[in-house]
Amino acid sequence: MSFAPKDEHEAQVQMALERGIPAISAVMGSQRLPFPSKVFDLVHCARCRVPWHAEGGTLLLEMNRVLRPGGYFVWSATPVYQKLKEDVEVWKGMSSLTTSMCWDLFTIKKDKLNSVAAAIYRKPISNECYDNRKHHSPPMCKEDDDPNAAWYIPLKACMHRVPVDASERGSQWLEEWPQRLQVPPYWLNSSQMGVYGKPAPNDFTSDHEHWTRVVKKSYINGFGIDWSQVRNVMDMRAVYGGFAAALKDLKLWVMNVVNIDSPDTLPIIYERGLFGIYHDWCESFSTYPRSYDLLHADHLFSRIKKRCNIVPLIAEVDRILRPGGKIIVRDESSMVSQVENLLKSLHWEVRLTFSKNKEGILCAEKSDWRPENLADSS
Repeated sequence: MSFAPKDEHEAQVQMALERGIPAISAVMGSQRLPFPSKVFDLVHCARCRVPWHAEGGTLLLEMNRVLRPGGYFVWSATPVYQKLKEDVEVWKGMSSLTTSMCWDLFTIKKDKLNSVAAAIYRKPISNECYDNRKHHSPPMCKEDDDPNAAWYIPLKACMHRVPVDASERGSQWLEEWPQRLQVPPYWLNSSQMGVYGKPAPNDFTSDHEHWTRVVKKSYINGFGIDWSQVRNVMDMRAVYGGFAAALKDLKLWVMNVVNIDSPDTLPIIYERGLFGIYHDWCESFSTYPRSYDLLHADHLFSRIKKRCNIVPLIAEVDRILRPGGKIIVRDESSMVSQVENLLKSLHWEVRLTFSKNKEGILCAEKSDWRPENLADSS
Protein backbone atom coordinates (compact mmCIF):
# COMPACT_ATOMS: atom_id res chain seq x y z
CA MET A 1 0.00 0.00 0.00
CA SER A 2 1.34 3.42 -0.95
CA PHE A 3 0.94 6.55 1.13
CA ALA A 4 2.19 10.11 0.92
CA PRO A 5 1.24 13.58 2.14
CA LYS A 6 -1.57 15.30 0.26
CA ASP A 7 -0.51 17.24 -2.84
CA GLU A 8 3.17 16.41 -2.55
CA HIS A 9 4.87 15.53 -5.83
CA GLU A 10 1.85 16.39 -7.98
CA ALA A 11 -0.67 14.45 -5.93
CA GLN A 12 1.03 11.07 -6.33
CA VAL A 13 -1.57 9.33 -4.16
CA GLN A 14 -4.34 10.43 -6.50
CA MET A 15 -2.34 9.26 -9.52
CA ALA A 16 -1.74 5.89 -7.87
CA LEU A 17 -5.48 5.46 -7.32
CA GLU A 18 -6.18 6.42 -10.94
CA ARG A 19 -3.82 3.62 -11.98
CA GLY A 20 -5.72 1.14 -9.83
CA ILE A 21 -2.97 0.91 -7.19
CA PRO A 22 -3.73 0.90 -3.43
CA ALA A 23 -2.94 4.26 -1.86
CA ILE A 24 -4.03 6.62 0.92
CA SER A 25 -3.22 10.17 1.92
CA ALA A 26 -1.12 10.00 5.08
CA VAL A 27 1.87 11.70 6.64
CA MET A 28 4.72 10.69 8.91
CA GLY A 29 4.10 13.10 11.74
CA SER A 30 3.36 12.82 15.43
CA GLN A 31 1.03 9.80 15.48
CA ARG A 32 1.26 6.14 14.58
CA LEU A 33 0.15 5.07 11.13
CA PRO A 34 -3.28 3.32 11.11
CA PHE A 35 -1.82 -0.18 10.72
CA PRO A 36 -1.17 -3.01 13.19
CA SER A 37 2.36 -4.05 14.14
CA LYS A 38 4.37 -6.69 12.29
CA VAL A 39 2.27 -6.80 9.10
CA PHE A 40 4.46 -5.50 6.25
CA ASP A 41 7.12 -7.67 4.63
CA LEU A 42 8.82 -4.68 3.06
CA VAL A 43 8.75 -0.90 3.44
CA HIS A 44 10.05 1.13 0.50
CA CYS A 45 10.93 4.83 0.44
CA ALA A 46 12.24 6.31 -2.85
CA ARG A 47 13.59 9.85 -3.34
CA CYS A 48 13.27 9.72 0.39
CA ARG A 49 13.91 12.96 2.29
CA VAL A 50 12.29 11.79 5.52
CA PRO A 51 14.50 12.77 8.51
CA TRP A 52 14.65 9.21 9.85
CA HIS A 53 17.52 9.82 12.28
CA ALA A 54 16.03 12.93 13.91
CA GLU A 55 14.16 13.07 17.23
CA GLY A 56 15.67 9.84 18.50
CA GLY A 57 14.75 8.00 15.32
CA THR A 58 11.03 8.22 16.11
CA LEU A 59 9.90 7.95 12.47
CA LEU A 60 12.13 4.98 11.63
CA LEU A 61 11.00 3.27 14.82
CA GLU A 62 7.44 3.52 13.50
CA MET A 63 8.61 1.65 10.38
CA ASN A 64 10.15 -0.90 12.71
CA ARG A 65 6.77 -1.31 14.44
CA VAL A 66 4.89 -2.17 11.25
CA LEU A 67 7.62 -4.44 9.79
CA ARG A 68 7.54 -8.19 10.33
CA PRO A 69 10.55 -9.76 12.05
CA GLY A 70 12.92 -10.41 9.15
CA GLY A 71 11.18 -7.74 7.07
CA TYR A 72 13.07 -5.33 4.82
CA PHE A 73 13.38 -1.55 4.66
CA VAL A 74 14.49 -0.17 1.28
CA TRP A 75 15.86 3.37 1.43
CA SER A 76 16.74 5.23 -1.76
CA ALA A 77 18.01 8.75 -1.08
CA THR A 78 21.05 10.91 -1.85
CA PRO A 79 22.86 10.03 1.44
CA VAL A 80 23.13 6.46 0.13
CA TYR A 81 24.99 7.36 -3.06
CA GLN A 82 26.30 10.96 -2.87
CA LYS A 83 29.22 12.41 -0.90
CA LEU A 84 28.12 15.98 -0.28
CA LYS A 85 28.77 17.10 3.30
CA GLU A 86 25.08 17.11 4.22
CA ASP A 87 24.55 13.64 2.72
CA VAL A 88 27.58 12.23 4.57
CA GLU A 89 26.25 13.55 7.88
CA VAL A 90 22.80 12.05 7.25
CA TRP A 91 24.37 8.70 6.31
CA LYS A 92 26.40 8.69 9.56
CA GLY A 93 23.26 9.44 11.57
CA MET A 94 21.27 6.76 9.75
CA SER A 95 24.03 4.19 10.15
CA SER A 96 24.29 4.85 13.88
CA LEU A 97 20.53 4.61 14.32
CA THR A 98 20.01 1.41 12.29
CA THR A 99 22.93 -0.27 14.09
CA SER A 100 21.45 0.61 17.48
CA MET A 101 18.07 -0.74 16.25
CA CYS A 102 19.81 -4.03 15.38
CA TRP A 103 18.91 -3.66 11.71
CA ASP A 104 21.32 -5.47 9.39
CA LEU A 105 22.53 -3.52 6.34
CA PHE A 106 21.62 -6.33 3.98
CA THR A 107 23.06 -4.74 0.82
CA ILE A 108 23.50 -1.54 -1.16
CA LYS A 109 22.47 -1.80 -4.79
CA LYS A 110 23.46 0.85 -7.33
CA ASP A 111 21.84 1.44 -10.73
CA LYS A 112 24.60 1.60 -13.36
CA LEU A 113 22.59 3.81 -15.70
CA ASN A 114 21.76 6.74 -13.41
CA SER A 115 24.03 5.99 -10.40
CA VAL A 116 21.07 6.05 -7.99
CA ALA A 117 21.44 3.55 -5.16
CA ALA A 118 19.25 1.94 -2.52
CA ALA A 119 20.27 0.66 0.89
CA ILE A 120 18.36 -2.42 2.04
CA TYR A 121 18.08 -3.12 5.77
CA ARG A 122 16.63 -6.15 7.54
CA LYS A 123 14.83 -6.24 10.88
CA PRO A 124 16.08 -8.93 13.30
CA ILE A 125 14.24 -12.22 13.80
CA SER A 126 15.26 -12.64 17.46
CA ASN A 127 15.90 -10.54 20.57
CA GLU A 128 19.57 -11.56 20.89
CA CYS A 129 20.93 -8.29 19.50
CA TYR A 130 18.54 -6.22 21.62
CA ASP A 131 19.72 -7.95 24.79
CA ASN A 132 23.44 -7.59 23.93
CA ARG A 133 23.47 -3.87 23.11
CA LYS A 134 25.97 -1.81 25.10
CA HIS A 135 23.81 1.29 24.90
CA HIS A 136 20.07 0.73 25.23
CA SER A 137 19.11 3.57 22.93
CA PRO A 138 16.57 3.52 21.43
CA PRO A 139 15.05 1.80 24.47
CA MET A 140 12.72 -1.16 24.40
CA CYS A 141 9.04 -0.26 24.81
CA LYS A 142 7.33 -0.93 28.12
CA GLU A 143 5.60 -4.28 28.38
CA ASP A 144 2.17 -2.68 28.70
CA ASP A 145 2.57 -0.72 25.44
CA ASP A 146 0.30 -2.33 22.85
CA PRO A 147 2.14 -2.31 19.49
CA ASN A 148 -1.17 -2.81 17.64
CA ALA A 149 -2.78 0.31 19.13
CA ALA A 150 -2.69 2.72 16.21
CA TRP A 151 -5.70 5.06 16.24
CA TYR A 152 -4.68 8.51 17.53
CA ILE A 153 -1.70 6.98 19.36
CA PRO A 154 1.38 9.24 19.66
CA LEU A 155 4.61 8.03 18.10
CA LYS A 156 7.00 6.49 20.61
CA ALA A 157 10.78 6.34 20.32
CA CYS A 158 11.08 2.72 21.42
CA MET A 159 11.14 -0.83 20.02
CA HIS A 160 8.93 -3.81 20.79
CA ARG A 161 10.56 -7.17 21.35
CA VAL A 162 10.40 -9.81 18.64
CA PRO A 163 7.89 -12.59 19.45
CA VAL A 164 9.65 -15.86 20.28
CA ASP A 165 6.75 -18.14 21.25
CA ALA A 166 5.84 -20.27 18.23
CA SER A 167 2.15 -19.51 18.81
CA GLU A 168 2.63 -15.73 18.64
CA ARG A 169 1.93 -13.69 15.53
CA GLY A 170 5.18 -12.77 13.81
CA SER A 171 7.17 -15.71 15.15
CA GLN A 172 6.81 -17.74 11.94
CA TRP A 173 6.66 -17.03 8.24
CA LEU A 174 3.33 -17.57 6.54
CA GLU A 175 1.70 -19.96 4.12
CA GLU A 176 2.39 -19.34 0.44
CA TRP A 177 -0.13 -17.40 -1.65
CA PRO A 178 -2.93 -18.24 -2.31
CA GLN A 179 -3.11 -20.92 0.43
CA ARG A 180 -2.70 -18.26 3.12
CA LEU A 181 -5.87 -16.59 1.83
CA GLN A 182 -8.15 -19.39 2.98
CA VAL A 183 -6.26 -21.03 5.86
CA PRO A 184 -6.68 -19.63 9.40
CA PRO A 185 -3.40 -18.07 10.64
CA TYR A 186 -1.33 -20.43 12.78
CA TRP A 187 -1.71 -18.16 15.83
CA LEU A 188 -5.52 -18.35 15.85
CA ASN A 189 -6.45 -21.11 18.28
CA SER A 190 -9.70 -22.70 19.40
CA SER A 191 -9.50 -21.20 22.87
CA GLN A 192 -10.03 -17.75 21.32
CA MET A 193 -13.57 -16.65 20.55
CA GLY A 194 -14.23 -15.31 17.07
CA VAL A 195 -16.25 -12.24 16.11
CA TYR A 196 -19.39 -14.28 15.41
CA GLY A 197 -19.21 -16.44 18.54
CA LYS A 198 -17.47 -19.59 17.31
CA PRO A 199 -13.92 -20.69 18.18
CA ALA A 200 -11.65 -18.36 16.18
CA PRO A 201 -10.42 -20.82 13.49
CA ASN A 202 -13.98 -22.07 12.87
CA ASP A 203 -15.26 -18.49 12.82
CA PHE A 204 -12.65 -17.62 10.19
CA THR A 205 -13.56 -20.60 8.03
CA SER A 206 -17.31 -19.97 8.28
CA ASP A 207 -16.81 -16.33 7.29
CA HIS A 208 -14.66 -17.35 4.32
CA GLU A 209 -17.25 -19.86 3.12
CA HIS A 210 -20.09 -17.36 3.61
CA TRP A 211 -18.52 -14.63 1.48
CA THR A 212 -17.33 -17.05 -1.17
CA ARG A 213 -20.93 -18.22 -1.55
CA VAL A 214 -22.49 -14.72 -1.46
CA VAL A 215 -20.05 -13.23 -3.97
CA LYS A 216 -20.33 -16.16 -6.37
CA LYS A 217 -24.13 -16.52 -6.26
CA SER A 218 -25.20 -12.87 -5.91
CA TYR A 219 -22.58 -10.21 -6.44
CA ILE A 220 -20.85 -11.45 -9.58
CA ASN A 221 -23.92 -12.14 -11.70
CA GLY A 222 -26.97 -10.96 -9.78
CA PHE A 223 -26.47 -7.19 -9.44
CA GLY A 224 -25.76 -6.19 -13.03
CA ILE A 225 -22.28 -4.91 -12.15
CA ASP A 226 -19.67 -4.92 -14.93
CA TRP A 227 -16.73 -6.11 -12.82
CA SER A 228 -14.29 -5.56 -15.69
CA GLN A 229 -14.73 -1.81 -15.01
CA VAL A 230 -14.02 -2.15 -11.29
CA ARG A 231 -10.48 -1.56 -9.98
CA ASN A 232 -10.59 0.27 -6.63
CA VAL A 233 -12.89 -1.42 -4.11
CA MET A 234 -13.48 -0.72 -0.43
CA ASP A 235 -15.02 -3.03 2.17
CA MET A 236 -16.19 -0.45 4.69
CA ARG A 237 -16.57 -3.05 7.48
CA ALA A 238 -14.27 -5.88 6.63
CA VAL A 239 -14.08 -8.16 9.74
CA TYR A 240 -11.89 -11.05 8.45
CA GLY A 241 -11.53 -9.81 4.88
CA GLY A 242 -13.79 -12.55 3.51
CA PHE A 243 -15.38 -10.27 0.91
CA ALA A 244 -11.96 -9.31 -0.48
CA ALA A 245 -10.78 -12.93 -0.46
CA ALA A 246 -13.82 -13.98 -2.49
CA LEU A 247 -12.83 -11.48 -5.21
CA LYS A 248 -9.23 -12.71 -5.54
CA ASP A 249 -9.60 -13.92 -9.14
CA LEU A 250 -10.79 -10.53 -10.42
CA LYS A 251 -8.42 -7.78 -11.56
CA LEU A 252 -9.08 -5.43 -8.67
CA TRP A 253 -7.88 -4.60 -5.17
CA VAL A 254 -9.87 -4.16 -1.96
CA MET A 255 -9.20 -1.70 0.83
CA ASN A 256 -10.33 -3.54 3.97
CA VAL A 257 -11.48 -1.10 6.65
CA VAL A 258 -11.61 -2.34 10.25
CA ASN A 259 -13.70 -0.02 12.39
CA ILE A 260 -12.00 1.22 15.55
CA ASP A 261 -14.94 0.20 17.76
CA SER A 262 -14.93 -3.39 16.41
CA PRO A 263 -12.76 -6.39 17.32
CA ASP A 264 -9.21 -5.94 16.00
CA THR A 265 -9.18 -8.34 13.04
CA LEU A 266 -6.85 -6.28 10.83
CA PRO A 267 -3.79 -8.46 11.63
CA ILE A 268 -5.76 -11.47 10.33
CA ILE A 269 -6.49 -9.58 7.09
CA TYR A 270 -2.78 -8.94 6.56
CA GLU A 271 -1.91 -12.54 7.39
CA ARG A 272 -4.21 -13.57 4.53
CA GLY A 273 -2.09 -11.57 2.10
CA LEU A 274 -4.66 -8.77 1.94
CA PHE A 275 -4.31 -5.27 3.33
CA GLY A 276 -6.35 -2.65 5.08
CA ILE A 277 -6.55 0.18 7.56
CA TYR A 278 -8.12 1.18 10.87
CA HIS A 279 -10.79 3.86 10.59
CA ASP A 280 -13.70 5.51 12.38
CA TRP A 281 -16.58 6.26 10.00
CA CYS A 282 -17.65 9.14 12.20
CA GLU A 283 -14.70 10.85 10.46
CA SER A 284 -13.77 11.35 6.81
CA PHE A 285 -11.58 8.82 5.03
CA SER A 286 -8.05 9.71 3.91
CA THR A 287 -8.52 9.62 0.15
CA TYR A 288 -9.18 11.99 -2.72
CA PRO A 289 -12.70 12.58 -4.10
CA ARG A 290 -13.95 10.09 -6.69
CA SER A 291 -11.26 7.54 -5.80
CA TYR A 292 -13.26 4.31 -5.63
CA ASP A 293 -15.29 2.28 -8.13
CA LEU A 294 -17.25 0.17 -5.64
CA LEU A 295 -18.04 0.30 -1.92
CA HIS A 296 -19.33 -2.58 0.20
CA ALA A 297 -21.05 -1.92 3.54
CA ASP A 298 -22.10 -4.96 5.55
CA HIS A 299 -24.13 -3.94 8.62
CA LEU A 300 -22.12 -0.74 8.88
CA PHE A 301 -24.77 1.98 8.97
CA SER A 302 -26.84 0.45 11.79
CA ARG A 303 -23.69 0.28 13.94
CA ILE A 304 -22.47 3.78 13.10
CA LYS A 305 -25.92 5.21 13.87
CA LYS A 306 -25.41 4.28 17.52
CA ARG A 307 -22.52 6.74 17.74
CA CYS A 308 -23.05 9.43 15.11
CA ASN A 309 -25.33 10.76 12.37
CA ILE A 310 -25.29 8.71 9.16
CA VAL A 311 -26.09 11.70 6.91
CA PRO A 312 -22.45 12.92 6.90
CA LEU A 313 -21.40 9.32 6.24
CA ILE A 314 -23.66 9.17 3.18
CA ALA A 315 -22.09 12.46 2.03
CA GLU A 316 -18.65 10.88 2.51
CA VAL A 317 -19.73 7.86 0.46
CA ASP A 318 -20.85 10.25 -2.27
CA ARG A 319 -17.50 12.06 -2.09
CA ILE A 320 -15.17 9.07 -2.42
CA LEU A 321 -17.16 7.12 -5.04
CA ARG A 322 -16.71 8.09 -8.68
CA PRO A 323 -19.75 8.86 -10.90
CA GLY A 324 -20.99 5.53 -12.19
CA GLY A 325 -19.55 3.80 -9.13
CA LYS A 326 -21.65 1.36 -7.08
CA ILE A 327 -22.39 0.70 -3.44
CA ILE A 328 -23.68 -2.59 -2.03
CA VAL A 329 -25.37 -2.25 1.36
CA ARG A 330 -26.40 -5.17 3.58
CA ASP A 331 -28.13 -4.19 6.81
CA GLU A 332 -31.34 -4.18 8.81
CA SER A 333 -34.32 -3.53 6.52
CA SER A 334 -35.21 -0.26 8.22
CA MET A 335 -31.65 1.01 7.83
CA VAL A 336 -31.48 -0.06 4.18
CA SER A 337 -34.66 1.96 3.54
CA GLN A 338 -33.13 4.98 5.24
CA VAL A 339 -29.95 4.69 3.19
CA GLU A 340 -32.02 4.28 0.03
CA ASN A 341 -33.94 7.51 0.70
CA LEU A 342 -30.73 9.44 1.35
CA LEU A 343 -29.10 8.14 -1.84
CA LYS A 344 -32.21 9.03 -3.86
CA SER A 345 -32.04 12.57 -2.47
CA LEU A 346 -28.60 12.75 -4.12
CA HIS A 347 -30.13 11.47 -7.39
CA TRP A 348 -28.41 8.08 -7.19
CA GLU A 349 -29.98 5.26 -9.22
CA VAL A 350 -31.19 2.44 -6.98
CA ARG A 351 -30.63 -0.67 -9.06
CA LEU A 352 -31.74 -3.36 -6.61
CA THR A 353 -33.43 -3.63 -3.23
CA PHE A 354 -34.48 -6.78 -1.41
CA SER A 355 -35.73 -7.47 2.09
CA LYS A 356 -36.40 -10.69 3.99
CA ASN A 357 -36.69 -11.48 7.70
CA LYS A 358 -35.90 -7.87 8.67
CA GLU A 359 -32.64 -8.00 6.70
CA GLY A 360 -32.20 -6.02 3.50
CA ILE A 361 -29.79 -5.51 0.63
CA LEU A 362 -29.34 -2.54 -1.68
CA CYS A 363 -27.27 -1.89 -4.79
CA ALA A 364 -27.12 1.69 -6.04
CA GLU A 365 -25.14 3.68 -8.61
CA LYS A 366 -23.87 7.24 -8.24
CA SER A 367 -24.98 9.61 -11.01
CA ASP A 368 -23.34 12.71 -12.50
CA TRP A 369 -25.91 14.96 -10.80
CA ARG A 370 -24.83 17.89 -8.67
CA PRO A 371 -26.97 20.70 -7.21
CA GLU A 372 -27.33 23.56 -9.69
CA ASN A 373 -25.88 26.19 -7.37
CA LEU A 374 -22.72 24.11 -6.99
CA ALA A 375 -22.50 23.57 -10.72
CA ASP A 376 -22.90 27.31 -11.32
CA SER A 377 -20.19 28.22 -8.84
CA SER A 378 -17.73 25.84 -10.50
